[in-house]
Amino acid sequence: MAGYLRTLRRRILTPSVSATKLGTRGFPVKNAASQELLEKVGETFLTGYGYAMASREPADAEVLLEQVHTQFRGFAYEGAAMAFTMLDVLPLPGHRRLATFIAGRGLDHIYMAYVGIGWAMARLPRFRWPRIEAPDPLLRWLVLDGYGFHQAYFHTTRYVYQQFREPAFPWPANDPHSYTGRAIDQGIGRAMWFVAGTDAGLLARMIEAFPAARRGDLYSGAGLAATYAGGADEAELRGFAESAGPYRWQAAQGSAFAAKARLRAGLAVPHTYLATNVMCGMSPEQAAQVCDRARPEPSEGDTQRNAYEVWRQRIAAEVAALQGASR
Repeated sequence: MAGYLRTLRRRILTPSVSATKLGTRGFPVKNAASQELLEKVGETFLTGYGYAMASREPADAEVLLEQVHTQFRGFAYEGAAMAFTMLDVLPLPGHRRLATFIAGRGLDHIYMAYVGIGWAMARLPRFRWPRIEAPDPLLRWLVLDGYGFHQAYFHTTRYVYQQFREPAFPWPANDPHSYTGRAIDQGIGRAMWFVAGTDAGLLARMIEAFPAARRGDLYSGAGLAATYAGGADEAELRGFAESAGPYRWQAAQGSAFAAKARLRAGLAVPHTYLATNVMCGMSPEQAAQVCDRARPEPSEGDTQRNAYEVWRQRIAAEVAALQGASR
């Protein structure tokens, strides 16, 4: 009976894979290869989500997640983290699945896991948000990145073309820096890589339509997606980096984050090397080292910036300095 209930739970709570098709979303198709890539990302995300939903415990899902192809495995872990968050927060049997997952194999995918929590946040009623657990005070901003991605991906007209920004946001409860909008924008920028169908030129034009104050965070998210998800060749990536103009190093910071996430999980692929070479002027290993050196303690924030923003600015500044560029 328990197995039947888990299967039923998976069927009821798992979104349809058709929702990830570019035609369904109304996103442009640059070419057949980019379409196949983006749709495979969405399909793999839902595969990981389904594994978690149907699992008796996180370890059961991990066995299946580890069989996903290297290029897409991080997206499966992201989906699994979303599912475990949903199961923890909704009034269903069991608890603390996410904590167990993150303490296990999910620890190597911690960046993607926190983004997955943000996907769950976007699907859960707000009165359930206080039950969402994101204990790392530095990485918790990736939850809002995940929320922003979800909103831009599924509510594209409002969040991308109408440039809607949340007027007030109740999570996290204590945000003296009012940073939530910026973290959400980083996720919106990441989603825009998908919304643009990996067309780097189109993406740059879409970002430039936003107010200048938002563009740095949007370029950061887009740089992360261009590196982690892929879908662009060297010429396209160079064109995108040049189009970023004064936000060039924010885009590079996002690229370095992506390199760190892939290397930590052992998921570096050829595109990772191409993208970090173009965006950061260095290898993924060097970009990950920059992220490690720049990482602050949570207490290193100040009255104007939280520690996460301190981290991002340090990464951007070091990448720029290592390339001999002036900011």
